[in-house]
Amino acid sequence: MAQKKSNGRHSTKSNGKTHPGAGKGNTQLEKFFHDSLKDIYWAEKHLVKALGKMQKAATTNELKSAIEDHIGQTEGHVERLEQVFDLFGKKPQAKKCEAMEGLTKEGESMVEETEEGSMTRDAGIILAAQKVEHYEIATYGTLRQLAVTMGQDQIAEILSQTLEEEKQTDEGLTQIAEHNINWEAEQETVEEEQ
Repeated sequence: MAQKKSNGRHSTKSNGKTHPGAGKGNTQLEKFFHDSLKDIYWAEKHLVKALGKMQKAATTNELKSAIEDHIGQTEGHVERLEQVFDLFGKKPQAKKCEAMEGLTKEGESMVEETEEGSMTRDAGIILAAQKVEHYEIATYGTLRQLAVTMGQDQIAEILSQTLEEEKQTDEGLTQIAEHNINWEAEQETVEEEQ
């Protein structure tokens, strides 16, 4: 694929480097960044609904409460992404995120395949939620770095806030699992199938 060469008239400095064409929406990286924003925007909006289902299926009040907090946080992430679109000079637009759809479907399967009211179900919900968190951590980390590369420092700062919240949520889920859910799940026996 042939790459366009810049004439060097438009440039933005970031980390002491000049990036031809940055900020004009005409580089491949800017198009990629914009497409990736649309992807994570869809993912976050979809996640709000999926988390509601996980919350209803959870057994312990501790996990239900953590998921409720995460729903509120995710709604905030949607608002931040709308701010990022605005700063990038684009209208907020969602593009279906196949990865998030797959992760949430897998989470639904974990709920269906575990016994209602069991700690094993909570362990499965935590596993599903942490898979989502790790996807988001990877996405926001990359988008933040791309924003830095393009000289979009304000966008990078907003994405950094979300990245840190995703890391904290992941750590919180680990603590809930390690507190007693995993241990109690290990004590649950499987009923013999006849």
